Amino acid sequence: MSDATETLVGVEMIRAAAARIAGVAVRTPLVRAPYPGLAGRGTGKEIWLKAESLQPIGSFKLRGAANRILQLTAEEIARGVITYSSGNHAQGVAYAAREVGAKAVIVMPANAPAIKRAATLALGAEVVDVGNASSERLAVSDALVRRFGYVTIPPYDDEAVIAGQATCGLEIVEDVPDVDLVLAPVSGGGLLSGVAAAVRQLAPNALVVGVEPELAGDVAESFRAGQIVTWPAELTTRTIADGLRTQSVGVRNFAHIQAFVDRIITVTESEIRAAMRAIVATTRLVPEPSGAVTTAALLFHGAELPPYRKAVAVVSGGNVAPEMLAEILIERG
Repeated sequence: MSDATETLVGVEMIRAAAARIAGVAVRTPLVRAPYPGLAGRGTGKEIWLKAESLQPIGSFKLRGAANRILQLTAEEIARGVITYSSGNHAQGVAYAAREVGAKAVIVMPANAPAIKRAATLALGAEVVDVGNASSERLAVSDALVRRFGYVTIPPYDDEAVIAGQATCGLEIVEDVPDVDLVLAPVSGGGLLSGVAAAVRQLAPNALVVGVEPELAGDVAESFRAGQIVTWPAELTTRTIADGLRTQSVGVRNFAHIQAFVDRIITVTESEIRAAMRAIVATTRLVPEPSGAVTTAALLFHGAELPPYRKAVAVVSGGNVAPEMLAEILIERG
């Protein structure tokens, strides 16, 4: 691990985060997923979906944003907060900032889904539009910090954010102590690094697998190479999974992934769409494309997964445009 890398998030920090955000984020349920042939009668396997789509903002991102913002001083709250996000972290920051009475500014790409932009504005945030590249969002955010003194709430590469996302993994282990496989989406790495840190420290025999779109597979490449690889925006923006279009994994996040994650799997666009249909049909949950990648791995990449008896797949969010969901549901898989 690099000297520049922060200490890995430990169990005490994760438990403290859980207590801190309890009044803002909710403890989401595990929903049994009886996928035919995977967790049906006689298979000996049980699969649950961790329904982060049922958070107040429809995404796990509230956990990390709340843990970071709830630790701000009165002086920092008065300055206001800023972040850069395609939508879900934007809503998390806006929601948590509203809870403490802080102004929230969101630097958002032009291709962000309209449903996420509208929700962010509805929460009282100010939105600044930029191009599609995540690097451009960061540059504009930094310029606004220098000009106005806002406090930056990073979307993933931050110790407090990782600890907040880790509370999702803490809940999984508390609800299924003998879980032996946990799957989480990965892009910037906030969710996967946090979930993996919690699961592997609390249930050492469990394995953790990250899942990302094949069209935005920079983390899988980084994992194989043993170092962070950056993909250009024109590649990562091809995927339907708009929440997983980050161009490279965070430094702190990658350190946690190297320490706690067993493997990274990539899934195709058609597999993501089929997984969305399967989730709706078997659990009645509504997933956004980014939230369906873990189910896609279970349905189509069983040969790449380690053996398991009890698996939990994190459905990271449900903020999908109604017209997109309708289109996908009527497709013939």
